[in-house]
Amino acid sequence: MVQGAKPKGKSMKKALLSGLGASSSIALGYFPVAVSFGVAAVQAGLSPWFATLISIGVYAGASQFILIVLIAQQTAILQMVMITIAVNLRHLFYGPALLSQFQQKELPRWPALMAFGLTDEVFATARGRLSRIPPGQKEAWYLGLQLGAYSAWVSGTVLGAYVASDWLMEQPLLQQTLAFVLPALFFALLLDMKQYVSGYLLLSVATTTLCAHYYLPAHHSLLIGMGIGGIWAWLQQKGKSGY
Repeated sequence: MVQGAKPKGKSMKKALLSGLGASSSIALGYFPVAVSFGVAAVQAGLSPWFATLISIGVYAGASQFILIVLIAQQTAILQMVMITIAVNLRHLFYGPALLSQFQQKELPRWPALMAFGLTDEVFATARGRLSRIPPGQKEAWYLGLQLGAYSAWVSGTVLGAYVASDWLMEQPLLQQTLAFVLPALFFALLLDMKQYVSGYLLLSVATTTLCAHYYLPAHHSLLIGMGIGGIWAWLQQKGKSGY
């Protein structure tokens, strides 16, 4: 049994390192945005250690920027919780979509940990690449992907809160530029997924989301776009099954 466990342990380590490597593009996008968050948190009156604690414990990207505004405005805790849930409601769709990539015999052993590290960019990368990971190694690869993204976000926050806050406060143009890194990264990940998703589906979802955003807030228009994408996929699956 010990001899048989060694190759398995090696394959798990290899899959974990492969996931870390796959997270490099996400990390490059996360780091400058996290620096911007650290700076924004300090500017809002939060202490550097508290800004870092938010990134460690919340780890929710755009929700963290909303959170520091709510804290600065002394918003009630229950209201902050409800707003954060509303902004991140789209994540309810991510979990089932990723679980479909796992076979029944290889369902994740650490679902709570995997859910904690599930972000938009991690989902986009995993959705496009998990199908190419050998059975039995998917969980380790996915955890490696999450670990790389999470490490970049936390370390970027530390740099922004403790080191770059004074410097970037004197460079407002550079601080605003950092906000465009993440959308650019997400667009690149979307192109990476194009070979697995219908071009007509992507076009219809993008058009619907853009039109909805003209009238509604961003998180509402995103939910509408996801709904259209889900309906499209359901109709396509229904057509294939013949029902």
